[in-house]
Amino acid sequence: MHFHERSAKTIAPMKPLLAIVLLAMCLYAADKPAQVKGGNGITLPPPPATEIKPVAEMIHGVSITDNYRWLEDAKSPDTRAWIDTQMKYTESYLSQVKIRPEIAERLSKLIKVEEYSTPAERGGKYFFMKRLPEENQSSIYVRDGIHGQDQLLVDANKMSADQNTSVTIDDISQDGSLLVYGDRAGGADEEAVHILDVAKKQDLADSLPSARYFGISLSPDKQGIYYSKVNDQGSIVYYHKLGAPSANDELIFGKEFEGEKLGPMDLIGVGITDNQRYLLIYNSQGVPAKRVDVYAKDLRQPSSPVKKIIHGIDNRFNPVNIGDDFYVSTDYQAPNYRVIKIHFGDTDPKQWKTIVPEGKDVISGISLVGGKLFITSLHDVVTQTRIFALDGKQTGEIKYPTLGSASDMSGRENSDHAFYSFQSFISPPTIYHYDVKTGATEVFARPNVPFNADDFELKQVFYTSKDGTKVPMFIASKKGAKRDGKTPALLYAYGGFLVNLTPVWSPRIAWWMEQGGIYAQPNLRGGGEYGEKWHQAGMFEHKQNVFDDYFAAAQYLINEKYTDAQHLAARGGSNGGLLMGAAMTQHPELFGAISCGYPLLDMIRFQNFLVGKWWTSEYGSSDNAEQFPYLLKYSPYHNVKPGMKFPAVMFTTGDSDTRVDPLHARKMAALVQHDNASDRPILMHYQTVSGHSAGVSVTQEVSDIADDLAFLWNETSTN
Repeated sequence: MHFHERSAKTIAPMKPLLAIVLLAMCLYAADKPAQVKGGNGITLPPPPATEIKPVAEMIHGVSITDNYRWLEDAKSPDTRAWIDTQMKYTESYLSQVKIRPEIAERLSKLIKVEEYSTPAERGGKYFFMKRLPEENQSSIYVRDGIHGQDQLLVDANKMSADQNTSVTIDDISQDGSLLVYGDRAGGADEEAVHILDVAKKQDLADSLPSARYFGISLSPDKQGIYYSKVNDQGSIVYYHKLGAPSANDELIFGKEFEGEKLGPMDLIGVGITDNQRYLLIYNSQGVPAKRVDVYAKDLRQPSSPVKKIIHGIDNRFNPVNIGDDFYVSTDYQAPNYRVIKIHFGDTDPKQWKTIVPEGKDVISGISLVGGKLFITSLHDVVTQTRIFALDGKQTGEIKYPTLGSASDMSGRENSDHAFYSFQSFISPPTIYHYDVKTGATEVFARPNVPFNADDFELKQVFYTSKDGTKVPMFIASKKGAKRDGKTPALLYAYGGFLVNLTPVWSPRIAWWMEQGGIYAQPNLRGGGEYGEKWHQAGMFEHKQNVFDDYFAAAQYLINEKYTDAQHLAARGGSNGGLLMGAAMTQHPELFGAISCGYPLLDMIRFQNFLVGKWWTSEYGSSDNAEQFPYLLKYSPYHNVKPGMKFPAVMFTTGDSDTRVDPLHARKMAALVQHDNASDRPILMHYQTVSGHSAGVSVTQEVSDIADDLAFLWNETSTN
């Protein structure tokens, strides 16, 4: 059985077969356009040739040939030379985009503003991240009192010469005297961990090496740190006593529990409850977790063992704690989620009490501040926040100014000081201080962004997907934007992993709208906008629903005269990069340009690299004979065929992506460049410092976004 034209019948091709293949390549190359034509008069030579080194294998009876497997080795001299050649080719394109300097200048003004994070209260002090307008990184600050002066604690801008090292707040002691923070290079997921004496503004001698951590918490007595660290065997919880050698760190949880072996798919997080009574341990199986087990260790009794709270149920549980009770948001017997109450020690579900029942709107978040429950829900992807007493009686709600996105309420269970943020595509994020006792709200931080929201509008529409499913979509633009079928439109989506795609502020979107462009964001199946049923309708063998929802969104914009295919730009990253791969291989005729960022594209081998195995709980795995066929059917890398006419495509990735291996973008770029029969540019944008996580400098961020916008606008603004 052969999958496509380049499938091989033998594991090691014989010389006669190789000669035929090479002859066919020469004949096909003769039909390829002699010149690449970008938008607005840009011309390029054909993309650099990539050497073909066929590797054939038989998987579940199907013969598959991978011509670019050699590009999986990121460290080989040949791969590095290929990257350099590709970037020079991309730079030769971007240097011809006349509007790029203007884009970078405007982005700088939109991004280089004072920026705050939501504060955390400890001992009357408020800790938060803050970046000044001309700085490249956010640093860590503290205030004495809610209206105190901002004091700099950790200056991230002095941590590296290129200012591509960022910092994060990991934990703070109850009295605010010690701060645990991490630093990470570029966009990597790994961080090194440090402890700061707040009064002295000096680091302690203790630190944890750079690694991927799933939780870091100071012990109540401030004599040690509990942390979960990922290694090849899985994630393991340790206790590190300050001043002691790290080799002596005590294993608290991992490897096995009560005879049940734990492994790489058990992603174990750790944290200490607000009242310092319990060390909570979460075992999330896969990403997204198909099952979350919750354990607790009573820290008032140091010798007490780790005990089960929730175990062995194939559902998700997110607890918050007050006293010896846990209030838990869960989809157990409630696809749209409910809130239950579990007393410590009550492991039998029959003893659990429903506090907030499941409703039509999906519960997306829960927090406990000032002795009250704040429940965040989504009503047709619009944020609603209700306030409940601990007995489940609703006592109020938070009113938001307009259509947009609000964060969960944050704060302490014994404090009346709470915080939340609100934003939308046309409203930069504002952080609010909320008094739980009085209900009074005041602005804690609002960036001075040079953007006039009154000139723009945001609305929500519903369209019909291929199978009749109604799908919501947000559309934003200047007020009175033309609907003549020729306006450049940017269609962004994700569709997976229970991610709720709500309207959030982005300088990228703001710039696009300022040019007169239309921005559209559909809420595809696979997300969590309508609960677990919506998620399941877009995972495993149902993944094609996600793609069909996206294509229907594109067709809606075209049918309703917002734009046409020539002026429609597609953009997505990570799982959304997989979506872009499906767009270019299944319906390339619907788009004028595609930006495919940090993508997952080889669905037959993804589980073999970095943390890819975690995502088999969402996609399945080609190692499974029953799941292999549907993965192969939509895998973008395996659905590129000679002679396909692609729109303009730019793949973006970087060496610091330690989550989705850059090999996906490298291999796909080489393959699409080779097989493309159109004269549109196929580009690879590759940066050594860029990665999946935030963290690059503002200077680098402006440059990367400007490159992306320059490409998309140039290719879709042509008349």
